[in-house]
Amino acid sequence: SSHEHKLNFKKSKELCLSYIQDAVLQKQWKRAAEFLTFYIESLEKDFSREYVGPSEIIWRIGTEILCHHSRSSMKEFNSFIEQMKTLRVKRYLKVCLEHAFHLLCNGLIDEAYENLSVAESWRFGEQTVIQDKEMKLIRAYRGVLDYYSWSKQKNVLMERGQDGFEDLSVEQEMHSCFRKAAVNLKEIIKIPGVWDLFVKCYVDLLEFYGDHDEARQVLNEYAYNSKFPANPNAHVYLYEFLKRHGESKKSLISALKILHDTVPSHELMIEFNTMLQKSKKRKKRRLGLKVIFAALDYAGWKENVKAWSCLARQVKQIVISEKRLYWIKQEWNSRKDWWPAFHFSRYLAKKNWQENESLSHEKALVAGILLGKDCKYFKYVSHQGCKAQVKRFRILKKFVNKHNPVYLRISR
Repeated sequence: SSHEHKLNFKKSKELCLSYIQDAVLQKQWKRAAEFLTFYIESLEKDFSREYVGPSEIIWRIGTEILCHHSRSSMKEFNSFIEQMKTLRVKRYLKVCLEHAFHLLCNGLIDEAYENLSVAESWRFGEQTVIQDKEMKLIRAYRGVLDYYSWSKQKNVLMERGQDGFEDLSVEQEMHSCFRKAAVNLKEIIKIPGVWDLFVKCYVDLLEFYGDHDEARQVLNEYAYNSKFPANPNAHVYLYEFLKRHGESKKSLISALKILHDTVPSHELMIEFNTMLQKSKKRKKRRLGLKVIFAALDYAGWKENVKAWSCLARQVKQIVISEKRLYWIKQEWNSRKDWWPAFHFSRYLAKKNWQENESLSHEKALVAGILLGKDCKYFKYVSHQGCKAQVKRFRILKKFVNKHNPVYLRISR
């Protein structure tokens, strides 16, 4: 019957699609290409009026296959993409963007720029209004390529020195690229979103021409406007800008404080800790201890010598002064159940000693204070250090033994 025929046809298409997906997941590109051919042929024979939306599937899977197939060429890829552009008007600009990305990945910058320029001139009735966001993205990425051209010309002029800037034709072309890039980049970053690439390019343009106030305003808006998604990078860019221009410590700390609250494991936390430790304010030094403890909660920091050195130095200062031991106690209370296994096992002591003597020294000091002189990590490292007759390990052992009562006070 007609109904049974349609049902079987639908099942066969779904089965074919599942084979394609399986082949792609296993990176069997030749097999995936063969099944995709069958899939397209089956769609051509599908006389049902039921909307399936196959163009999206063909575009996505076909692109993936052509990007990885050993016999694929740029000519074939371009031909395939041009066909995809005509399949459905609603996806025209998205396909153009993907085409431009592929060209860029293959070093074809001029071709990518031309592709984006053609897409920008595209008009199709109401679709032009509906796809306004995609059109702004097209313009923004063209702005990035204009920025790239500007950057290349700037580097040439800088290499030539004063003589370079006397070449009016090159300088005029450079300014032309600047204007085109600035217009399109400024437009996209007004829309709430994550625009890291565009913001960085636009700020670089503004800084080169000395418009620091505008650059600061852009970065402040990107970091603090509540309409924009939470984005740690926004605070990193603002901090780096403030640092470049010699802003006050208060401004720098403010930018890094928000970064700490959102990404306590960020690499800038060592810099943040150092800055806080140099402060005369007790509250900031207290925050510094909290910052470095929080960073070391993450596996990526386990073997970071600088981080352990920061913690060891601050813990040592507190212990010697015998003041504010409660700072350490407050941080240790929430960690004493899992840090010993996470950081201070005998296995890690042996591994750290063999691989990095400086790391094992800093960690042993912290372990000895937090867990006492009978801690497995401290005992192993201090024994090995003394056995190797390394002076700083003898000093370490003496220090921890002398201040062992501190362990009893913070462990209660």
